[in-house]
Amino acid sequence: MPEFPPRNPPRDGRSAVSDSRTPLSAMAPKKPRCLPSLLLPLLTLLLPQADTRSFVVDRDHDRFLLDGVPFRYVSGSLHYFRVPRVLWADRLFKMRMSGLNTVQFYVPWNYHEPEPGVYNFHGSRDLIAFLNEAAIANLLVILRPGPYICAEWEMGGLPAWLLRKPKIHLRTSDPDFLAAVDSWFKVLLPKIYPWLYHNGGNIISIQVENEYGSYRACDFSYMRHLAGLFRALLGDKILLFTTDGPEGLKCGSLQGLYTTVDFGPGLLSKGEEWSWGTGPSSMMFIFHLCLLSAADNMTKIFARLRKYEPHGPLVNSEYYTGWLDYWGQNHSTRSIPSVTKGLEKMLKLGASVNMYMFHGGTNFGYWNGADEKGRFLPITTSYDYDAPISEAGDPTPKLFALRDVISKFQEIPLGPLPPPSPKMMLGPLTLHLDGDLLDFLNFLCPQGPIHSILPMTFEAVKQDHGFMLYRTFLSYTVSKPTRFWVPNNRVHDRAYVMVDGVFHGVLERNMKHKLFVMGQVGAKLDVLLESMGRLSFGSNSSDFKGLLEPPVLGQTVLTEWLMFPLKVDKLVKWWFPLQLLKKSRPQNPSGPTFYSTTFPILGSSGDTFLYLPGWTKGQVWINGFNLGRYWTKRGPQQTLYVPRPLLYPRGALNKITLLELENAPPQPQIQFLDRPILNSTLHRTYIYSLTADVQSTPEPMELSGH
Repeated sequence: MPEFPPRNPPRDGRSAVSDSRTPLSAMAPKKPRCLPSLLLPLLTLLLPQADTRSFVVDRDHDRFLLDGVPFRYVSGSLHYFRVPRVLWADRLFKMRMSGLNTVQFYVPWNYHEPEPGVYNFHGSRDLIAFLNEAAIANLLVILRPGPYICAEWEMGGLPAWLLRKPKIHLRTSDPDFLAAVDSWFKVLLPKIYPWLYHNGGNIISIQVENEYGSYRACDFSYMRHLAGLFRALLGDKILLFTTDGPEGLKCGSLQGLYTTVDFGPGLLSKGEEWSWGTGPSSMMFIFHLCLLSAADNMTKIFARLRKYEPHGPLVNSEYYTGWLDYWGQNHSTRSIPSVTKGLEKMLKLGASVNMYMFHGGTNFGYWNGADEKGRFLPITTSYDYDAPISEAGDPTPKLFALRDVISKFQEIPLGPLPPPSPKMMLGPLTLHLDGDLLDFLNFLCPQGPIHSILPMTFEAVKQDHGFMLYRTFLSYTVSKPTRFWVPNNRVHDRAYVMVDGVFHGVLERNMKHKLFVMGQVGAKLDVLLESMGRLSFGSNSSDFKGLLEPPVLGQTVLTEWLMFPLKVDKLVKWWFPLQLLKKSRPQNPSGPTFYSTTFPILGSSGDTFLYLPGWTKGQVWINGFNLGRYWTKRGPQQTLYVPRPLLYPRGALNKITLLELENAPPQPQIQFLDRPILNSTLHRTYIYSLTADVQSTPEPMELSGH
């Protein structure tokens, strides 16, 4: 995330948001302001004291108690790591004005500990600043620190450096994994301890692990270790809980931790798996499933929850307002009636509910995760999620409909929601060719290559994400087109193949591409490997990146490799501005190539959406900030969200840089639009839910959670 200038307090009355049912205890712990001495005794009587503050389960009456008063939370998920810091306050304020009294969010371990023992809690990673913004918005907090979080985030929030020990067993009692977890939590949990509700903060509950029942290990020793660690570092007063889909409660719940469930309007949870055939009887079965009573199924799910948590409030910790998107499938949506009806039914049952997501945000940079559902499915840059607050932070009709439902059960803060933010259009702009990626190799890998007989993984050379170039030289002349391939689908995840600098094509994980090459003895064979994001859900097997087996040319196993771990972001941010390279430009460039241009903003600036018509696939930076991946040819996402604070206002030049990995259009132009395009795809779509309100074309596939 970029470090934006400090934001002045808004003038919309945000800090005054309150209602008669929201306690002052939602505010952050802070030093009292200087008051006249006569008012101090009165203030002492009025404010809840830290030792009287409590958030507990009332098992006799199946409810929560906040400071001894019956309480039900209506919460929404927002991820601070998917929103620029300067926009946190805006998003939280809109959530509070929607009627929510709580915000739920994850803490991604890999976002804060990029290397073992190296911690980053600054700028957009300032967790304490986010807790403070939530307090200013008068929102309580449900914290989900993992260590595994899923969240459609790179490796489910686990650091890639864990895989530098190739035999490690993630999310188990493996001593190597537990040692890393213990070290991390001994840094994180003391930071949040002052923010626990009974200590004067706004954190009312903390989740242990995440949907562990959907994981293959079912290691209760691991869960007990985590629970003991949380208790040792946080004490006995904070409410600890677990979350699982209905089918995951057996392995995901643990005595001493409060058990909650997750499911969406279609009653398909993240932890459930379904599969079916394509025949008429299967389609009829799906049709009948879609007609099942949602209320009846909700009752069954909560009845199953009661087997593990017989007394206390019903809790849906992830009620899905939408769904994620995969590259090559349609943009996912959930209809407003289905979402509002499900919410109203749960609130009538007295349940506490968290809506996942209430604001989705963006997978900037390389942070998107991936799923394995018959094939490798990387998640898009946009995490719009069809949420009530759009990716650009605008209230949607879904938000107003949900607000109406919430208002039937608790008071809504007075005052209107802010209108949509101003949007900007610009262009088309013509980009200029900077050169092939191979031309910049000395700058991309200044330390030089690593030599190995067999290719090494990203993890083995400490390259956590992005790109790595593999190079070898032909030991004999290949005079006719010969197949170049990698056995056992061991390309993780996309390989861009070049011979003597000429682009020949792509190999892709789980895809049966056939690629043929020719070359003279001594010809330079380059394979640029792109990590498309590590698996983030379910089995979460160690998802190593790179060439996991040596490639084969015809029947010859290729050896003697040079590996170049590439620092593309550093090149774009620091070296490109120096214009170090002056070379002749190819007439018809193809393969990995850099393009850029500069542009001013002459009028008023605003949020905007970068549109790349005719481009194929690549990465884009604006003013040195990694905006994320584009994949125009595959879709569904066609535009990338550009927050206004990323752009320099009038009088300054903005720079956009593209790394196009395959083929640029004949006219290398881009545009900035005033609205997103998230639903255009050239590939067949796979259904992910059993409900009729999903706006996509049903095709057979195995279903599991996200």
